Amino acid sequence: MGFGQGLSGLRAQAQKLDVIGNNIANAGTVGFKSSTVSFADVYASSRVGLGTQVAAVNQNFGIGSITSTGGQFDMAIDGATGLFRVIDTNGNVLYTRNGEFSENKDGFLVNAQGYRLTGFEGDSTTPTPIRVPTGNIAPQATGLITSKVSVDANVTPIDAVAVPFDPIDPNSFHHVLPLTVYDALGNPHQVEQYFTKRPAVAPSVTPVWEVNYVTTTRAVDNSQLDVTVVGAAAPNTSVAQIQFNSRGEFAGTVPASLQLEIVLDGSAPGSSPTIAPTDKLVMRVDYSGSTQYGGDFSYTFNQDGYPTGEYSSMSIGPNGEIVAAYTNGETQPMGYLVLANFTNVQGLQPVGGNAWRETSESGQPILGTPGTNGMALVKGQALEESNVDMGTELVNMIITQRTYQANAQTITTQSEVMQTLLNIR
Repeated sequence: MGFGQGLSGLRAQAQKLDVIGNNIANAGTVGFKSSTVSFADVYASSRVGLGTQVAAVNQNFGIGSITSTGGQFDMAIDGATGLFRVIDTNGNVLYTRNGEFSENKDGFLVNAQGYRLTGFEGDSTTPTPIRVPTGNIAPQATGLITSKVSVDANVTPIDAVAVPFDPIDPNSFHHVLPLTVYDALGNPHQVEQYFTKRPAVAPSVTPVWEVNYVTTTRAVDNSQLDVTVVGAAAPNTSVAQIQFNSRGEFAGTVPASLQLEIVLDGSAPGSSPTIAPTDKLVMRVDYSGSTQYGGDFSYTFNQDGYPTGEYSSMSIGPNGEIVAAYTNGETQPMGYLVLANFTNVQGLQPVGGNAWRETSESGQPILGTPGTNGMALVKGQALEESNVDMGTELVNMIITQRTYQANAQTITTQSEVMQTLLNIR
């Protein structure tokens, strides 16, 4: 017996204690992956072993517990496949499971080390650093109004000749429905829809509902803006008709292609800049789905225009979609988060800062968005905790301590044997 075997065992167990200590020290590190030590025996030309050596330090890429944090930019990879792709301050590409990000002074999403998170911007397939949106979202002019009206078929008809429509005469209409629409600059315009049930022109013809359109918006010169129904029988008219069949089902409008047009001879009072007199706000109105049954008048209206709005927050969906929210209630997709996977994740090289670097052993990264290309989904406003099992680590520490003591005992025994030999006379 020599001293070498015992010394090799002491060195190996000391390294294992280092790994266990590192695991325990990082039990609270977000996204940390624990490690284990693999040993191998050492032989020369003789049949007697020369001791042990550390063959590898293996990383356990099992997922840790996911905890909700409420942090706007926190995110966790909800599965074993995938790592966040980040760029360090020197431009090197690294990979991490730590999803604890924040916005830096330049508006980029970075982790505690200042590494910038990357993603796909728009339709691009080249990863670039993700930047938090700034500024306002551009306004959108109203182009489509979708309406579903459930009208009351039992209202007493108003004579169309004796009582012509007059917005200030409540006896000339049944219902008025206000609706706010927006021009290309985001300026609001109020369009009121006055519904009047007209009598049937013949016993075999069902009554129709007449819709008069009036805008209460004033121009810069305080003149009234007019609403025109394009394609109506009478030129420059502001009235349309909704038709129903005998079963109360929607049968169309007159004109068939219902389109409203507002000539904007100026912006609303106090707005800037002023709209040129030739500008028009053109909208298509869709009443399909409306009915005429025996019941109360009810309605739903939606329009696709909106004013400008300031950036308020950003969120990342389970599929990695990055969505910016604005104060006007609108949202805007900004791109997708990118994840990376490797054929051999054990081949990644730890570089500190809870990150890994690609090596020839790991192979090249396989990129994809969450939920595609085998990648796990992402959970927003949550973090993946360390996958260190404290119970297992403490038991391993006790076992390693006992093994270390046993190796030390072999050295003591060898020393006693040699002392015995030296004492022979």
